[in-house]
Amino acid sequence: MTHADVHPHQTAPPGARPAPVAPGPGADVVRADRARRRRRRKEALTAYLFLAPWFVGLVLITAGPLLGSLYLSFTDYSPLGGANWVGVDNYTRMFDDPRFTKALTNTAVYVFVSVPLQLAFALALALLLDRGVRGLSIYRSVYYLPSLLGSSVAIAILWRKVFGADGLFNEFLSVFGADGRSWVADPSTALGTLIVLNVWTFGSPMVIFLAGLRQIPPSYYEAASIDGAGKLRKFFSITLPLLTPIIFFNLVLQLINAFQSFTQAYVVSGGNGSPADSTLFYTMYVYIKGFTSFEMGYASAMAWFLVVIIAALTGINFIVSKYWVFYGDK
Repeated sequence: MTHADVHPHQTAPPGARPAPVAPGPGADVVRADRARRRRRRKEALTAYLFLAPWFVGLVLITAGPLLGSLYLSFTDYSPLGGANWVGVDNYTRMFDDPRFTKALTNTAVYVFVSVPLQLAFALALALLLDRGVRGLSIYRSVYYLPSLLGSSVAIAILWRKVFGADGLFNEFLSVFGADGRSWVADPSTALGTLIVLNVWTFGSPMVIFLAGLRQIPPSYYEAASIDGAGKLRKFFSITLPLLTPIIFFNLVLQLINAFQSFTQAYVVSGGNGSPADSTLFYTMYVYIKGFTSFEMGYASAMAWFLVVIIAALTGINFIVSKYWVFYGDK
């Protein structure tokens, strides 16, 4: 008698092998589930392998140095000596440091004057290019070029020559009979030349404004024309409200970039904020303290204070944005 001949309710004899179970629909589901889990594990492993270089870079190049600088900001660390814990002394020292106050003031003036001017100039030019000029791609490339070169050392050197005593700007003024001077060597005008340089790098926000203008439906303007609205009314009632998300984006981006400006001021001032600390930017003073005076602890504290300033201003911008940024779905 075979196992197949055993009645289901009949007890199998001791030591007999269990009867094989024929595969059914449930077995197919189990195999499919195992295959799906194997495929997911393989995809996850592949993703982790691709993410590994980024993760290693994040830990070694970004997160590690960030945490290291935060620790150093509470020490008097110098490469020439050791690191002794000093608590918040570096942070309280800032407010007794006149050069720190000067650097913070210069940077604040530079940011709050140059960024609005830069955005206004970028928006005006974007409106001009959006009128359907021929060769738009060429103009867009030409105007975007300063954004790529503006932070370079070569442009900073060129800027110093242009606004020097024998520079191109004085040649231009001589046409109108005006007397020139070395604008970068005069404490009252040196910071202004850097503001002009930052405004000149308007290409990046201009391209973003231009893209935003292209997203406004023409039907809005057609309806406004039927109602008899003029160009100014269309601008303030249609264009400007619909561009507020773009303005907000550019504002946050350019504020952060302006606070971190370094190369232009470093080259124009010769690396020391001259004349009379009129071009001493915050980042340059951090560099001077860290890599010239080797006061790494103090420089780290200033760097973290700048992070707090930028984070606070960005947060304020986001809070205030709900009162002036218009989103079409609200």
